[in-house]
Amino acid sequence: MLIPKKVKHRKWHKGRRSGKRLATQKTFLAFGAFGLKAMSEGWVTSRQIEAARRAMTRHMKRGGKIWIRIFPDHPITTKGSEMPMGKGKGAVDHYIAAVRTGTVLFELDGIDEKIAEETLLLASYKLPLKTKIIRQT
Repeated sequence: MLIPKKVKHRKWHKGRRSGKRLATQKTFLAFGAFGLKAMSEGWVTSRQIEAARRAMTRHMKRGGKIWIRIFPDHPITTKGSEMPMGKGKGAVDHYIAAVRTGTVLFELDGIDEKIAEETLLLASYKLPLKTKIIRQT
């Protein structure tokens, strides 16, 4: 799974999702001929990214190339069950990538169009976002 090697601060603030925020970076294909683009915003965990990557790799039978365009660098903390209020912030549990609408999540190249569409559709089932498949123009 993807986790950062080193972070400046171990525990971050949660942040707020206010209104419709469109992505300004990673909105076009940069490496591959096919891609999976987010049509809604949300948090994608490192486990979900890994599950999508494994599904794509297995469906392509290890042919072609995959680029993962998002990285989970935001730590999410949890406190133990039945902990009283107070007593500080919990320990880091997992990492997420905060994805905005319009961000390209994955890119593929080196396989034909039909297999690429099936592969990206399988990957989209593993993600908690609405997505669409895009092609190089």
